[in-house]
Amino acid sequence: MLRDHYPVDKLFEEVLGYIPDLSPELKKVDSYLEDEKLYRLIKQDLSQRRPKTTQTGRNSTPVEVILRMLVVKRLYGTSYEETERQVSDSLRLRQFCRVYLNAVPDDTTLIRWANLIQPKTLEKFNQRIVQLAIERKVTGGRKMRTDGTVVESNIRPPSDGRLLADSVRVLARSVACGQTILKAAKRKVQDEFEDFTQTAKGLARQIGETLRSQKEAA
Repeated sequence: MLRDHYPVDKLFEEVLGYIPDLSPELKKVDSYLEDEKLYRLIKQDLSQRRPKTTQTGRNSTPVEVILRMLVVKRLYGTSYEETERQVSDSLRLRQFCRVYLNAVPDDTTLIRWANLIQPKTLEKFNQRIVQLAIERKVTGGRKMRTDGTVVESNIRPPSDGRLLADSVRVLARSVACGQTILKAAKRKVQDEFEDFTQTAKGLARQIGETLRSQKEAA
């Protein structure tokens, strides 16, 4: 059963006075995470794990703990495993994540819950954060700066020859698809259609091999 929070352990209340105060950074983040709308957004996604997640079954990791541990992971740029270790070893982070003296969720549990949070939910979450920032006059929202990051991908580098061959392939596929649609509509279609896809691929391969050659013909 998905629960909202852990009960505060009495022993933790006794040692609370000996725990270092949250850093200014964590205090500000903590104040934002108290917002009920942010909490409800995440809870709605996590409750989709099973049909009766919020009603039956054994008690699971509280929503508040999951949300705050994911924030810690994002804030410090750590892995799920490192986040688990950091929160376990720090009374300050235990207090921030509302774990107290309970067992800290392991990395696999955190990954499983994190995968339930949908992109649209994260978008709404970020919009709510911006709204709170404007309300608290942290930002005026007059300008926005975005960053585009290039990510290496497992694709072949494009060349003129390959792009032309791909164009021939896509055109041939489009013509074949058009013929099928017209025939289904009982329209007159020219049956003679020569597909030059393989020829184009062969020429593109030949061009590439020639360009890689050290001979004068290259």
